[in-house]
Amino acid sequence: MSTPPDRPRPLRRRLVAAATALALLLPSTLPPAWAQNQLPSLGDPSGDDFSIATEHKLGAEIMREIRADPDYLDDPVLLEYVQLLWQPLVAQARVRGNLSADIDQRLAWEPFLVRDKEVNAFALPGGFVGVYLGLIALTGSRDELASVLAHEMSHITQRHIARSIGNAKRQSILSLAAMLAGLVVASRAGNSSIDAANAAVVGSQALAAQGQLNFSRDMEREADRVGWQVMTGAGFAPGGMAAMFEKLEQSSRLNDSGGYPYLRSHPLTSERIGEARARMGTAGAASAASAVVALPATPAQLEHIAAQARARVLMDSRFDALRRWQALDGDRIATTTGEKLLSAYSSALASTLLRDWSRADASIAAAAALVRGNARAERAVALLNVQSLLARGDVSRATAALDPYRTDGSRPTLLLAAQATLAAVPRQAPDSPALRQQAEQLRTWTAIRPTDSLAWTALSQTEERLGQPLRALRADAESRVALGDLEGAADRLRAGQRRARSGGAVDFIDVSVIDARLRDVDAQLRQRKADEKSLK
Repeated sequence: MSTPPDRPRPLRRRLVAAATALALLLPSTLPPAWAQNQLPSLGDPSGDDFSIATEHKLGAEIMREIRADPDYLDDPVLLEYVQLLWQPLVAQARVRGNLSADIDQRLAWEPFLVRDKEVNAFALPGGFVGVYLGLIALTGSRDELASVLAHEMSHITQRHIARSIGNAKRQSILSLAAMLAGLVVASRAGNSSIDAANAAVVGSQALAAQGQLNFSRDMEREADRVGWQVMTGAGFAPGGMAAMFEKLEQSSRLNDSGGYPYLRSHPLTSERIGEARARMGTAGAASAASAVVALPATPAQLEHIAAQARARVLMDSRFDALRRWQALDGDRIATTTGEKLLSAYSSALASTLLRDWSRADASIAAAAALVRGNARAERAVALLNVQSLLARGDVSRATAALDPYRTDGSRPTLLLAAQATLAAVPRQAPDSPALRQQAEQLRTWTAIRPTDSLAWTALSQTEERLGQPLRALRADAESRVALGDLEGAADRLRAGQRRARSGGAVDFIDVSVIDARLRDVDAQLRQRKADEKSLK
């Protein structure tokens, strides 16, 4: 049941590969100081060497590799919380004019989670921002986490990636994609190949390495300034960025055994910390970073603590680590509401993953008592309770616990409801009204959000139970498209065509949709192969 402690970190290798490929396109030496102070502004033609279309294509290619990795984590509950902070930041960037219409419409603006205990976050081409669970676990408040998201988003809105890569005019997007693909293949071969990739970085004297892009000092300061403006405009506390800087500096100084790569790619200087303090009007107020539990037990703060607890358990799912988190149900040191909730939620989730139901129930009850009357925190604990009940097959209690939240229109409740409905309805009742209603909700959701792989998978399972094999195969194919697995999607769509030709009653519309989607997927595959062939 336990995982070997030295298990390989394939996603980390892929990120190194991506960074290496990007690094080889960057200038071999830093520009002189005067050049760094003349960075092009948004819309400046000097950034045309790395167009929005190029950035979109490159970002999609990198994300296709990342989504295929087991350390890419789509946890609906935790991702919803990150999105809760992310969306106001994007909206504020629009208000401030940081997003041109072209950038806004063509880039993804999508945060994603990396299952790793390292303290890190990074911006990728195409509008993607990766957030390590270790970073969420370290943050003491929503404002601290929002400051990191705003900083990384500002690297994208200010087109820092484009500014860096645009100098290498001799390289094309296709050669970059080929370089990336080769390095990713090398990363799968083992540590020796990773050493070779890292040697390539050193040998080319690249500007970027260490698993993500390294930006110039001016770019870091600009991301601080713009990020602070965005986060405060979005309603987050002005001291969040300074507090996060202080926490990172203190934590890494006390114990950095390689677990703080964020500070190596975003080096903190006294100047940056001082500027962050100055923006909030007072240097001393940043000391709020000292501990999450010292902050008031407001609904927003308790909701953050639940997310923090969830991140620290999920970032390391080895048996011994789960046992340590589970043991917090015996915590007698915690005195504040925040401390107690952090321990209770962590223990409840760990006990659920260990399938120790009695201890899970006791910790969930303790957490629920701590958040009673705080609607946002109550919901966080309730969703954990539903997860735990479904994991043990207690569908009736799970359904009752989920009922108060079914109409909130959120992704976690939609997916939990689908899981509960599939478990509750007997297979002998394919025409169940509950199944039909669930299928309709999932169809509506995926029509608006076609890149939601988990929702497509839930729809595929529901359609199969409803006796709609063609719709089930199409939904399964769409889930693979969302993950970038075009070959797998084409296989499922062809299976749908064979099913339609095998006889029996079929819906002409379903057949037409499958035919059309297969043509589209095949066209994408042909284009990908043509791109690869042109490089040989």
